[in-house]
Amino acid sequence: MKRRDILLGASSIATAAVIANSQLSTAKQPDSNTTLPIAKSTAIAGKNIQIAKDLPGYYVTPVGTGKFPAVIVLMEAFGLNKWCRSVCDRLAQSGFAAIAPDFYRGATYAYTDVAGAVAKLKSLDDNAVMSDIGKSIDFLAGKSEINANGIGVVGFCMGGRYAFLTNATYPTKIKAAISFYGGGIDAAPENSMGRKSLLDRVTSMQSPIMLMYGSEDNMIAADEHGRIATALSKAKKRYILNLFPNAGHGFMSSDRQASYAPAAEAEAWLMTTGFFSQNLKPKKRK
Repeated sequence: MKRRDILLGASSIATAAVIANSQLSTAKQPDSNTTLPIAKSTAIAGKNIQIAKDLPGYYVTPVGTGKFPAVIVLMEAFGLNKWCRSVCDRLAQSGFAAIAPDFYRGATYAYTDVAGAVAKLKSLDDNAVMSDIGKSIDFLAGKSEINANGIGVVGFCMGGRYAFLTNATYPTKIKAAISFYGGGIDAAPENSMGRKSLLDRVTSMQSPIMLMYGSEDNMIAADEHGRIATALSKAKKRYILNLFPNAGHGFMSSDRQASYAPAAEAEAWLMTTGFFSQNLKPKKRK
């Protein structure tokens, strides 16, 4: 990597940290020892649905009527499990409709079954997954309660990589993307699990993206953060890159006790809802 590129990446990450801190300074900060409370009375129960004839999923909307912004939730390598559904429910509690397409068509894996989950992950085809996400976008666009001009995407682990790719594949339909510890966006060959680098797709992106990583994530090397930041900066794309201290891979999932980091999860959730509110909800006219 040229010295100029290294400087670009470092400058971009520093800028991202400043932007993230300025966003947080305008909101009430969570207690570092607790997660944000969930007001269960503010959302209706989600339900299992058929997004398309060959694609099952999970769907939930906030209480009330109107045109809701919506978020497509992309699952971890372990499948559309209880925790993934809880993310959808939690988004609905914050005023967003949420839909989670089931790329595995019903299969789920315990968090202890890493080998099984990785084997299933490797069986997925990027184009087929993007087709499933396209069907999810079409489903949302056809719902009277959804603002089709306010659709975002968030993904975790395997889904974090697909959130990055979705932002490039559907540049006019996705208005914001968040990638949580998206492994394989530009991994070294020994850590790629056969997945192709996505950095050649950066130029297609039109919407802002926020990338979330844990400092103790031994599955995603720090130099991958730099390569991603450099590619986005060179392409003049809007992004934020956040690194959370004392957090590893999977730090958002309360069902993954070995990796769950409550303080990082609480802060990251605040940033997630803030980012989507800024980019998916209609701007108020002064």
